Amino acid sequence: MATDSWALAVDEQEAAVKSMSNLQIKEEKVKPDTNGVIKTNATPEKTDEEEKEDRAAQSLLNKLIRSNLVDNTNQVEVLQRDPNSPLYSVKSFEELRLKPQLLQGVYAMGFNRPSKIQENALPMMLAEPPQNLIAQSQSGTGKTAAFVLAMLSRVEPAERYPQCLCLSPTYELALQTGKVIEQMGKFHPELKLAYAVRGNKLERGQKISEHIVIGTPGTVLDWCSKLKFIDPKKIKVFVLDEADVMIATQGHQDQSIRIQRMLPRNCQMLLFSATFEDSVWKFAQKVVPDPNIIKLKREEETLDTIKQYYVLCNSRDEKFQALCNIYGAITIAQAMIFCHTRKTASWLAAELSKEGHQVALLSGEMVVEQRAASASCSGSVCSGAWRPSRRRGF
Repeated sequence: MATDSWALAVDEQEAAVKSMSNLQIKEEKVKPDTNGVIKTNATPEKTDEEEKEDRAAQSLLNKLIRSNLVDNTNQVEVLQRDPNSPLYSVKSFEELRLKPQLLQGVYAMGFNRPSKIQENALPMMLAEPPQNLIAQSQSGTGKTAAFVLAMLSRVEPAERYPQCLCLSPTYELALQTGKVIEQMGKFHPELKLAYAVRGNKLERGQKISEHIVIGTPGTVLDWCSKLKFIDPKKIKVFVLDEADVMIATQGHQDQSIRIQRMLPRNCQMLLFSATFEDSVWKFAQKVVPDPNIIKLKREEETLDTIKQYYVLCNSRDEKFQALCNIYGAITIAQAMIFCHTRKTASWLAAELSKEGHQVALLSGEMVVEQRAASASCSGSVCSGAWRPSRRRGF
């Protein structure tokens, strides 16, 4: 994707961030309690449930802050299902012989040439007969655009039933994928998209006519089995996105496997994960038979285009003061601030509003429509399922 404006913005922010070293935080005196004991804000250990929430929140955050494709030098390792078959890669989208409407959509999104993972993955995903794929890739490397292009390429618009099924761990991640489908497919107006997520209710026995369905495992399983909205035997492409997040969420792994077992044998299976821990690999082998495999070389499993900073604080007031100092030192177009509790998130949102900032509040008890609207705000204060780490935020 064209990155000139993105790169310029990063350069400006990096220059401004240098001034953060001079930030001054008001020193707060810590008073002893009635027993003479001085209490500190010790960071509690995270529970397993919080860790599960963290993965989904972090994945969504990565998608939001890395919505543009960033050039990188990551090298990939390709393991073919048939090691004797030739390995193809592409340097341009024209080499893929896409439908004119899809090629137009790719360029309209700002993609000028395939990314590293797209160079190797797209020839496999678009091959005839279809090939299965397990791929390791993070946000910002063109992974979502790659499997979206594969789904759009397989759809027959004249057939009015679901042909492609994409599972995401959360509503918010499904929404991000849906946006890519809408953008890439905008010159194919006859292609329709449906969201199988909590809150999207249909009448029992109704058959949906949309070509692509994106949803969370629990709802998709209901739509395929109990409610019969989808005929799984007609699915051509099955995508499991964010597999490492998926298996960290209770029930999603079993639900995904049950959905996969309903699909026809010739259905193309595509699985993507940012990491390849043993648990992810075992899950991938269960749902993707005879796969081609694309892995990042171990030393390149982290992205070097995001810089991280921290400011040591001893209290909530110090954190708020530091936050105000940061906003005063650098220009921030959009930010997400994570809190431990809903109460703290509400307090912080109110305080930032008093300072003149445009703020939206996000927390787990909000309905999906509210969460989607808040995610597009220039500044979001988050709690609960949005919390990425106990070591960051309030």
